[in-house]
Amino acid sequence: MLFSSLLFLFVFLPAVLALYYISPWRIKNLILFISSLIFYAWGEPVYIIIMLLSTITDYSFGLLLSSPKLNAVQRKWIVVCSVIINLGLLSYFKYADFLITNVNELLGTHIPLTDLPLPIGISFYTFQSMSYIIDVYRGTAKAQRNWIDFGTFVALFPQLVAGPIIQYNTIAEQLRERSMNMEKFAEGVRRFTIGLGKKVLLANNIGLLWDTISKSNMESMPVLTAWLGIIAFAFQIYFDFSGYSDMAIGLGLMFGFQFNENFNKPYTAQSITDFWRRWHISLSSWFRDYVYIPLGGNRRGFGIQLRNILIVWVLTGIWHGASWNFLLWGLYFGVILIFEKWWGLQLLSRLPRFVRHLYALVLILIGWVLFAFDQLPMVFSYLQAMMGLSHQPLWDNTTLYFAYTNAILIIVLVIASIPRKLLPRLETRYLLHLIWYGLLFFLSVAYLVDATFNPFLYFRF
Repeated sequence: MLFSSLLFLFVFLPAVLALYYISPWRIKNLILFISSLIFYAWGEPVYIIIMLLSTITDYSFGLLLSSPKLNAVQRKWIVVCSVIINLGLLSYFKYADFLITNVNELLGTHIPLTDLPLPIGISFYTFQSMSYIIDVYRGTAKAQRNWIDFGTFVALFPQLVAGPIIQYNTIAEQLRERSMNMEKFAEGVRRFTIGLGKKVLLANNIGLLWDTISKSNMESMPVLTAWLGIIAFAFQIYFDFSGYSDMAIGLGLMFGFQFNENFNKPYTAQSITDFWRRWHISLSSWFRDYVYIPLGGNRRGFGIQLRNILIVWVLTGIWHGASWNFLLWGLYFGVILIFEKWWGLQLLSRLPRFVRHLYALVLILIGWVLFAFDQLPMVFSYLQAMMGLSHQPLWDNTTLYFAYTNAILIIVLVIASIPRKLLPRLETRYLLHLIWYGLLFFLSVAYLVDATFNPFLYFRF
C-alpha cells in the first residue's frame, strides 16, 4: 500500500492541482478535503471512519469551547474529553497488543491480540487535532466554525501520513487566506523533487547496506562493520524522513500553504540538546508547547524541570512505537539531556568544536541502535559488536567490501548533510537548475518504478 500510494500520488496530484487552480476560492478547501480523503482511502479505506470521528469530535468540542456560557471548569472538562478520546483511539490501535502481550507474559494469561493494523498517520493527525482544542482553550486560536476548513486542516494529504506535525495556530490564517503564485509553486516543485531524490536515491540505496549488515550474525560481526551499519541506518532514516518532510512542504507550497521546517542539518549538532533542536522539529515543538511547558517547564525549580524532561522523553519514546526499545530510546535521550542541562553543556563549551561534534555523533549513533531493533536482545548484541565486546576483529574482508562498494554513496551522503554555507558557492544559470532538477526527478521516478517495496520509515509510527 505504501509503495502504491506514492505511485498513485503521481497520477492523483496533477488532477487535483488542475482542479484546485481552476476552482473559485470558496471551494478550494473543499477540493483539498475531498482529495485528502480519497488519497487516504487509497491505502486504508476503513480507517477514514477513525479520522472523521476524530475530526468531528474536535470540531464540536471547539465550538463548545467558544461558547460564552461555559465556566472555567466546564471548559477544562471539554479539553480533558478531547484528549481522552484522541489518546484513547491512538492507544487502542497502537498500544493495545503491546499491553496484552506483556500482560500475558507477566501473568501467564492467554488474552487474544487484536491484530489490528495501525491506521497510517494516526500518530500525526491525533496530535494535530489535539493542538487545535488546546489552542482554542488557551485563546491562541479562534474556534473554527467552518467544518470543511477544519477537516482540511486534519486530513491535508501532503503531510497527513508522516508529518511534519502542524499546530493549528500556525496554519489557522492560511486556511482562510493564502497566496498562490508561480514563484511559490515553482519552489514547491523544487522542494518536492529534492525530497523525492533524498528518499529514493539516497535513503533507499544506503538502506540496502543497513539491511545486509543488520541481518548478519552479530556474534561474529567485526567492530567496524557494526559501526558502518549503524552509520548507514543513520543516513537512511535522516534522508528518508527529511525527504518526506521536504515532499510535504513542497506539496504544501504548491497549494499555497507554508509549513514549518522539520529538519535543520541535525548531524552537524554539537550536543544532544542541539541535535533535538534540529531533528523532527515539529514533534519536539509539540511536546514542548503541549506537555513540557504546561507541566511547569523550567519555571518551578531544577528538580521539577528534570522531572518534566523525563516525562517528555518517555512520551516521545513510546510515541514512536509500542515496544520496549522505544521506551529505552526515549529514556536514553532524556538522561543525556538532563546531564547536559546539569553541567554537561558547560563542560562541552570548553572543548574544541570537533570534539563536541564527535561526542554528539557517537551518542546519536548509539541511540539509533536502540531505535532500529524492536527486540532488546538484538539491541544489546549489536551494541556489544560496536564496542568490541564480542571479541571479534576490528575489520575483515567483508568490512572492506562494504566500505569499498559504498564509498561514493557515503561521500555523497556526507556532502548532502553539510550546511550549504560550508560548501563552495556555485553560480548557476536558470537553465542549469532546470536540467538538474529535471534529471533528479527523472532518476527518482525511474528508480521508484523499478523498485519493489520501499516505504517511508516513519509511516509505521
